Amino acid sequence: MKNSQVISDIEENIRRNLKGKGIVACSGGLDSTVLSVIASKAFPERILVVFVDTGLLRKNESDSVRKLFAEQGLNFKILNAEERFFRALKGKTDPEEKRKIIGSLFIDIFNEEAERFGCEYLLQGTIAPDWIESGGGVRDNIKSHHNVGGLPKNMKLKLIEPLRDLYKDEIREISHSLGIDRYRQPFPGPGLAIRVIGEVTKERVELVRDATYIVEDEVRKYYSDPEELPWQYFAVLLPVQSTGIMGDRRTYGYTIAIRIFDSLDAMSGTFRKVPWDLLESISLRITNSVKGINRVVYDVTSKPPGTIEWE
Repeated sequence: MKNSQVISDIEENIRRNLKGKGIVACSGGLDSTVLSVIASKAFPERILVVFVDTGLLRKNESDSVRKLFAEQGLNFKILNAEERFFRALKGKTDPEEKRKIIGSLFIDIFNEEAERFGCEYLLQGTIAPDWIESGGGVRDNIKSHHNVGGLPKNMKLKLIEPLRDLYKDEIREISHSLGIDRYRQPFPGPGLAIRVIGEVTKERVELVRDATYIVEDEVRKYYSDPEELPWQYFAVLLPVQSTGIMGDRRTYGYTIAIRIFDSLDAMSGTFRKVPWDLLESISLRITNSVKGINRVVYDVTSKPPGTIEWE
């Protein structure tokens, strides 16, 4: 099916279900950004795009999203809710609990913004892998995506999910038609909270944020042709400390796992067999510049048996 027909079908889905105004929940990732652009351009007077800065974002993410939304001419609002998210996550270590806390808090914030905007509809960029992995009556609950299994049962807003039958490769093709960078990194709605294994603190998030920035920068420099870029590439902070040496001094620092992964639709895939010199550059830069990290390992697990994200 041509991209123009898919976009028309998405617009028709929104037109059929949206009876009034609605807000689009945008994480800055490709799925929700595609939905934000399509909905805003089709129904400019009825849509408000809401981006929540949770404090769990990648480096400079809010600035990047603000620029993208402005270039696309969207009606948008960026909210700073960092303190709310860190308070809610304090002491929590279970991956499912973290996802559900984040999903519930997102809905609280969207309820507040919907009331201000005078609407009762929430549009989400949920795609097929999200609800399939969250159970969806198809299989076991692998992990509760914040926009599916993480939603509270007593949600006031009426949910519209125009992308739910699409897969990631289809979203990338549509994004190209809309003038959005199709090589934009997938980024989970719960953000870096699920790339910090164990309790989420500001200090730990800062470590994985800095490491992720280095991974993304080194990978993009190495693969100068965007067609050669991996599907996804990021860092995970492990709750493992080990002895190391910095200069002549002993250190006892955290471990970063590097994930560089290839897939077509996010349903399955494999780690990339990247050159050793790329891994060496990433490792040296992280251990030399991210204080508190003294060991870097590479994840060589495919999906299945692993998932792309660690939590």
